[in-house]
Amino acid sequence: MHHVLRDYRLWDTCWTMTDSKDKADQQDDVPVESPVLTFEPVVKLAPVELKTLEENEAEVFKMRAKLFRFDTKEDPPEWKERGVGDVRILKHKKTGTYRIVMRREKTHKLCANHRLTADLKLLPSAGSDRAWVWTTQADLADEEAKPEQLAIRFANAENAGKFKEAFEKFQAESVGSKTDDSLADEVTKMTIKDDDTTTSTQDNKTTDNNKPKEAAVTATSSSSDDATKPSDGDKKETSVAE
Repeated sequence: MHHVLRDYRLWDTCWTMTDSKDKADQQDDVPVESPVLTFEPVVKLAPVELKTLEENEAEVFKMRAKLFRFDTKEDPPEWKERGVGDVRILKHKKTGTYRIVMRREKTHKLCANHRLTADLKLLPSAGSDRAWVWTTQADLADEEAKPEQLAIRFANAENAGKFKEAFEKFQAESVGSKTDDSLADEVTKMTIKDDDTTTSTQDNKTTDNNKPKEAAVTATSSSSDDATKPSDGDKKETSVAE
């Protein structure tokens, strides 16, 4: 009898422990609601409008590509990657000029920025049908104008052909697209014309200055001749005195 009672108590104790454990597990399964935290800014800043200096330009061509520049400072010189992004051709709404602009896709930093002028020659890259090479005398990607030899590579030959077509088309349409040599010749001609005008003006002034001198000499000689002869006024005064 004592054995039976002891087994019963042991069984009841185990059942109670198991039931308590199940209730505790059920309570753990209930999700705990987390409080919603909101943080108000200490200082409120007004929105700032960022200008890209492209507000007066219209985009006429855009395509993804990879740009390279030829670094002559290395020994030996080598091609270096300048950035991956969209190469674009922009047209100015007022002047009608075109320029090539390319920014890195993540940082938006300029890696190409120059005018599409008549002296640019687009040449095929050796050993590739999807890359082109050209040289510009004034690239402003580094905020100062300097000559750069650039190469651009596209995903396939079809995209490379579209870039070449747009490059040559808008280069021909560019208003006021002149080479540095032609601009220098025009400046030289303008300087020569100004010198000629100045010379002719000086000659005219010299001629005009000589004329009064001759007149003055004539007047002086005539007055000296008349000084030996009595004038009408002298005659009148002589007659009155008399």
